[in-house]
Amino acid sequence: MGLAGQRVVVIGGTSGIGFAVAEGALAEGASVVVGSSNPQNVAAAEARLAGAQGFAVDVTDEAAVERAFAEIGAFDHLAFTAGDWGGPRRGLLMDLDLEAGRAIFNVRFWGAAAVAKHAAKSIAPTGSITFTDGMIAHRPTKGSALSTGMAGAVEHLTRGLAAELAPIRVNCVCPGMIRTGVWEQIPADVREERIKQMTARQPLARIGEPQEAAEAYLYLMRGGYTTGQVLRVDGGGSLV
Repeated sequence: MGLAGQRVVVIGGTSGIGFAVAEGALAEGASVVVGSSNPQNVAAAEARLAGAQGFAVDVTDEAAVERAFAEIGAFDHLAFTAGDWGGPRRGLLMDLDLEAGRAIFNVRFWGAAAVAKHAAKSIAPTGSITFTDGMIAHRPTKGSALSTGMAGAVEHLTRGLAAELAPIRVNCVCPGMIRTGVWEQIPADVREERIKQMTARQPLARIGEPQEAAEAYLYLMRGGYTTGQVLRVDGGGSLV
């Protein structure tokens, strides 16, 4: 089942993996709508994605999410790739300010839940929702308890909604190291050496590209007999 003639909404679709998902869906003949909290990023993405529509929405504001999906109307597939770096993402639990730590969940978990709640009203019965978490759910490290808990919660939300929203399919992509904009914040020479060190033991000893991760979302949109699943795209990093 292809995506030609279908309508795809990508929240977080103005950059990184989400932008690559939007590009891929357009290439398959879908009509695409991208959303982001930053209006300037939306305008820039519309200019780069010929034929795509865009809208600004703060996924931490449920009323805004409800209004946005009421305006979008009927569609077939939703990909949620939005994320932020708010809250204390690293640190031992005994040292963390738990009130501040709640911010880790605001976009990636509660934002995903709000979007699913209001988007599901408009998704075709043959359609799908695809969330995003991260390999920290499966490869926790010392000081990552809150981040691990958040990522794991997204996976369990996926399974719960797959049962609740059926026949709409609900899945999740779990990316490993992907070359998104966050890496650009590190000086080039330091960045490449760090990537080399971090991927050296992987079966595929390199960082992934956004277009490679996007293939997982596109498959989960097309895969009419796949629901409640978490698809890892990690270069085999979870094997070592």
